[in-house]
Amino acid sequence: MPSYAQETGVIKVGTLAKIRRLYFRDKQSIKEICRQTGMSRNTVRSWLRDPEMVEPKYPARVVVSKLDAYSETLSLWLKADSGRGKRERRTKAQMWQALCELGYAGSYGRVCAFARLWKIQEGLATAKGAFIPLKFRQGEAFQFDWSTEYTFIGGIRRRVELAHTKLCASRAFWLVAYPGQGHEMLFDAHARAFEAFGGVPQRGIYDNMKTAVDQVLAGKKRKINARFEAMTGHYLFEPEFCNVASGWEKGIVEKNVRDRRTSIWHRAKDRRWADWAELNAWLAE
Repeated sequence: MPSYAQETGVIKVGTLAKIRRLYFRDKQSIKEICRQTGMSRNTVRSWLRDPEMVEPKYPARVVVSKLDAYSETLSLWLKADSGRGKRERRTKAQMWQALCELGYAGSYGRVCAFARLWKIQEGLATAKGAFIPLKFRQGEAFQFDWSTEYTFIGGIRRRVELAHTKLCASRAFWLVAYPGQGHEMLFDAHARAFEAFGGVPQRGIYDNMKTAVDQVLAGKKRKINARFEAMTGHYLFEPEFCNVASGWEKGIVEKNVRDRRTSIWHRAKDRRWADWAELNAWLAE
């Protein structure tokens, strides 16, 4: 078991002076000194043998980790990802899996701890804001958003507009890929999602996308696109729109975009799809 001195690295001169006073002046036994200071007998004896009041020093504690052999590789990966866009970056879980393939036998938590320390040392760590979570009743609302991804379709690397529809209460979601964000694709995404969910919530929450909002007015007032409003009337749900540049008001689907990019889309982006139907059938699975 390590002694107090070994745990602290360098013992304070005041503690050493106290031990010498207890022994030489107060004639206390080594056992009593150990009881009062909480130090081991071997440590107290070694200090008392020294004829001079010299502050004892110990070498810095070296912690051996299974990650040490892979730290340089992980640092290079983190540095490379710091220069990429968010959708191109790998998650810590993906890096951990890649290290395991190289022979790393340590834990996922050690990789996360290393990444956090690396970001602090590189000045890349930023404080995160705190937000009050919203609560929803079952069937009350859904949130909708688009994300831009890339994959190979028909032998060509294509830009994909991915429609995300997510129920606010249960967090169930549905993904559909399209070549654009036009009304036809927007309405089809809603139809597929409602069919998959088995019903239509009471309201839908959106940002101010051009296919839904013709003009942003004061406050929450909007001049809604006629075709979009006809779609909401057909499905009998009420549309709501976030304030400008306030993505956190539909944070559930915003988080879904991030999570699905790392949990699903990273497997789709490098595969080859014959057509859009094949890709959407895979997403549905």
